[in-house]
Amino acid sequence: MKSKLYYICSQCGHNEPKWLGRCPECGNWNTLQEREAVSKTALKKAKKDLYTVPLSSLEKKQDLRFDAGIAEMNRVLGGGIMKGSSILIGGEPGIGKTTLMLQLACSIKSKGRVLYISGEESPAQLKMHADRIGIGTPSIEVFSETEMSAINTILDQVNPVLIIIDSIQTMINHELGLVAGTVNQIKYCSQELIEWVKSKAAVLFLIGHVTKEGTIAGPKVIEHMVDTVLSFESADNDLRFLRTNKNRFGPSDEIGIFRMTETGLAQIDNAATLFLEQRAGEIPPGIVIAPIYEGSRILLVELQCLVVPAKGGISRVLSDRIDARVVSKAAAVLEKHLNIQLTNYDVYVNVAGGLQLKEVGVELPLCLALYSARLNIPLSHKTAICGEVSLAGEIRPIKQLDKRIKTAYELGFTHLYGPLTKESLSAKNINYNGCSTLQQAVKSIFDEK
Repeated sequence: MKSKLYYICSQCGHNEPKWLGRCPECGNWNTLQEREAVSKTALKKAKKDLYTVPLSSLEKKQDLRFDAGIAEMNRVLGGGIMKGSSILIGGEPGIGKTTLMLQLACSIKSKGRVLYISGEESPAQLKMHADRIGIGTPSIEVFSETEMSAINTILDQVNPVLIIIDSIQTMINHELGLVAGTVNQIKYCSQELIEWVKSKAAVLFLIGHVTKEGTIAGPKVIEHMVDTVLSFESADNDLRFLRTNKNRFGPSDEIGIFRMTETGLAQIDNAATLFLEQRAGEIPPGIVIAPIYEGSRILLVELQCLVVPAKGGISRVLSDRIDARVVSKAAAVLEKHLNIQLTNYDVYVNVAGGLQLKEVGVELPLCLALYSARLNIPLSHKTAICGEVSLAGEIRPIKQLDKRIKTAYELGFTHLYGPLTKESLSAKNINYNGCSTLQQAVKSIFDEK
C-alpha cells in the first residue's frame, strides 16, 4: 500500500496536501518540504502500549534536586537544580551568558559528566574563555556541533548529567530545512533535547538570543515547553541580574545579583545596601529610600526624581527603571488629592544602581519623591517609605511588611512610613508610622521637617 505524503512549510509549519511554490500561510517561496504521513496501522500498534498511572501510587522522591554550587543560581531556581528539568536563559550579546554557564558547569555538586555543546565557539575558544576567568575545566567536555543527529549520537555516548546548548538558535535538523533559527528548527530541536533529558533525569540549559525589544528570539512556544525561563540583564554598571520569569519548581519572581569582574561573575552576598548612595549628611530633595521586596529578600533602593518646567508647553515623563505609566499615575494622584501642579513640568525618575522595579510597594515612595522634588523639600536620611497607592489616594497594604521593617532597622533607619497594619510593631525598635491616605503620609513626613 502506497504511503501518503504531505508538505510542511519549514518557516511556519503550515501543512498542505500537495506541493505549492509559495506557502499560503506565511507567503515564503520554496519552503514546502515533503513528509510521509504516519499510517493508521502504526498508530494502532502504538496505542496498545498505552496505560495510566494512579497519582496516589507515586512516591515523592527526596533527591530530585542537586546543588548548583552557585548560591544565587540556587536562589533563582528555587533551591537547586531539578533533575529532568529544562531551563532557558536569555540575555543580550556580551552580557556574560557563556561565562555564567562555564562557572555553573565547573561548580555543580553532582556526580556525572558535563557536556557543553557550542554552536558559536570552537573548543579552543571556550578554553581561552575559561582560562581568562580562571576556572578549572577537568569535568567539562566540549562538543562543537550544530546538527541534531550528531548531537543525539554524542548524548547517547556520553550520557551527561548536565547539558548546555549555546545557543538553541544555532541548532539545525536537516530534515526541516537548511536554515537554522527558523520557527520549526527551534521548536523541534528544543523538543528533541527536552525529551532526552526527561528520559535520562539529566538537566538541560538552553542559551537563547534576544530580540532588540529584549524578548527571547524564536517562537513563544519554547518558553511554554521548558520548565524554567531565566532572563540575564545588566545595569548601567558592572552589575548583572538573573531574573526568574517562569519556574515550575519554585518561585517565579526571584532575582539573583552578580558583579562582572575580570575573573568572571562574582556573587553579591549582602545586597540590602547595594543600591544606596553613600552620603555623609542629609539627602537632596527628590530622593526617597524605599525597602523593596524582590523574590525572597528585601533591598533598600534610592528613588531619584527631578521635576523641571516643561519646554514648549509639552510635559514629558522620562523613566527607564520604573514603568512610565506608574510615574504618570503617581503624578495624577498628586494633582488630584494634594493639588500639586505637575501638568506643565517634565518629570525624570531614576533608580540608583540600575535596578528595574515592578513591585507595587514603590508607589508611595514615588509619590513622595515627586512631592519632594516639586516643592524642593528634602526628607530625612534616616527615613524609609513603602506602600501601594490607589487612585483614590488611599495607602494599601503590601506583603512582607515585617521583613521591610526589620531590614530598615538593621541598616540604621529610625523612621519607616507605610500602610496601616493590625500587627503590633512596638517591639521592632523602629518608629513605624502607619498612614491610611496620601494626604496623611505627606503631613506626617513633611510636618516633622
